[in-house]
Amino acid sequence: MSRVKPLLLFVPIMFVTFSYAAPFRVDSLYSKWIIDSRMGDFRNKAKTERFLTPYNSASTATWDYVPGLVGKAILKAWEQYRDEPWSRYYFTGMQHYADNIIMKLGESNIDDLNAAKIFFELYHGAMDTAKALKYKADATTCRNKLKYEHMRIQAPLPGAGGFWHKKQYVNQMWLDGLYMGPAFYAEWQGNFGAELGEADNFQSWDDIALQFDTVFHYTWDPVKKLNYHAWSAEPLNKASNFWADPLTGKSTEFWGRGTGWFFAALVDVLEYMPTDHPARKRLAEYTNKVASGLVERQDASGCWYQLLQYDGSMKGTDCNINNYLESSASAMFTYAFYKGIRLGILKKKTYKPVADKAYKGLIENFVVEEPDGKIKLIQSCESAGLSSTRKGDADYYLCGRDVAIHNDTEGKVLGPFIMASLEYEKAHKKGPNKKKCFLFRKNK
Repeated sequence: MSRVKPLLLFVPIMFVTFSYAAPFRVDSLYSKWIIDSRMGDFRNKAKTERFLTPYNSASTATWDYVPGLVGKAILKAWEQYRDEPWSRYYFTGMQHYADNIIMKLGESNIDDLNAAKIFFELYHGAMDTAKALKYKADATTCRNKLKYEHMRIQAPLPGAGGFWHKKQYVNQMWLDGLYMGPAFYAEWQGNFGAELGEADNFQSWDDIALQFDTVFHYTWDPVKKLNYHAWSAEPLNKASNFWADPLTGKSTEFWGRGTGWFFAALVDVLEYMPTDHPARKRLAEYTNKVASGLVERQDASGCWYQLLQYDGSMKGTDCNINNYLESSASAMFTYAFYKGIRLGILKKKTYKPVADKAYKGLIENFVVEEPDGKIKLIQSCESAGLSSTRKGDADYYLCGRDVAIHNDTEGKVLGPFIMASLEYEKAHKKGPNKKKCFLFRKNK
């Protein structure tokens, strides 16, 4: 693969590389640095994904929630810095992805919808009317598939109307799913919902709110102030009985990234939810409760652990792996704290010190500077889930066969890290037009 070349805007600071996480550089624009480093080279579990860049002519990114997460973050960076010439290839690369990918929407698979979030920035940024309308049509196809075709919990079961996480996960709702489905649904409503009329738009926002009401009600632990990873409305069925509590339907543990998906989904939905909708106050309350609970679990490093209710002394009994500071959850929390503050949902005085500490912790614990001037991200949980073979207890999240620590820029940390960096840069008024920022250059 061709090396990413240095791009614009650096001050002449000597560059020192590390084989471990790097010190925080106050003069660095990390959103740009990481995109320029990894837009054409990041991982989806073991698979390498590539978007088109000026230095990488091959695009191999698939229709999947992980490239969708990264792609959305890259488009947010383009939107934030669209007046800068160096941001143009962000849009071009994502447009190439959208124009050449085939949407693969499985039956009631909520993960399949996340990649559709790229269509909103592409719609607004397209210079070609026909392309813009195609992006809108593709987004609408995905929204309608969720709203009208996706399997839902049916009465008389509790949580009636809630979206199943996937077809095979019968009557289950996971924290992850709120980011994949309802957050996309909300962005569609915010962009196009008014076109369908007031009654339809209001009903759709009711539907979105129902998803959060259900998940928060059935996963929130008011004592520990954390959300369990998942809940089953039918815990004794064969899809759930291995991991769900037979009485409550709750899973066993508080998984960091699961909570990260949920926290990020809340602030993303509130960005678009009408100020006069009666559910807005409830969702803001959920956001504040999640934020308050996470503050109590923040490590001295500024980051958070894979399993939120334990510190690093806790160790799996089936392996020799301690509970560890996890990068994807820490990045998602950082993003959500900053964005919640920016939207006026979280109190700045209370939470900005938390966010600032978290962002510095991200850099110092998880960003590695490489000899060629690029950076990578380490220490993310590669995957985790719940099924008839995945119990969801503490041992599973530390020792499970499909759960591994990833140290080469997995997409589930790359996307949130870009978004956290963008929010940090907004909060601190950093950027090319605000202050000269060191990006990267290859060592001589």
